[in-house]
Amino acid sequence: QVQLVESGGGLVQAGGSLRLSCINTDRAVSSFGAAWFRQAPGKEREFVAAISWSGGTTDYVDSVKGRLTISRDNAKNTVYLQMNSLKPEDTAVYYCAGSKNYYSGSYSAEYDYWGQGTQVTVSS
Repeated sequence: QVQLVESGGGLVQAGGSLRLSCINTDRAVSSFGAAWFRQAPGKEREFVAAISWSGGTTDYVDSVKGRLTISRDNAKNTVYLQMNSLKPEDTAVYYCAGSKNYYSGSYSAEYDYWGQGTQVTVSS
């Protein structure tokens, strides 16, 4: 059974950086689009970034373009979210998602697997 385990969250000052990691514990999965979503207190979950299995296709929500970068290392079964120039409005629980499709973009309904979430808090 596929399990996604996130790590790397924490407390950081505005302008700082964090790198989130998401490891897929099921090495048998051969095609796995991935994404990061986030949910702030009192708000609905929103799409942050997505990446195809090969890493050749990526997409971002406008509010994070130029600051956050999604990447992956398939040899390590891991997807990353490098977060730079963080802002207080980036504060949220960040969730890793995995899809049986090669690439699923921003559509949360197309993701089959979800991690437990990791808290990111950005202080002003």
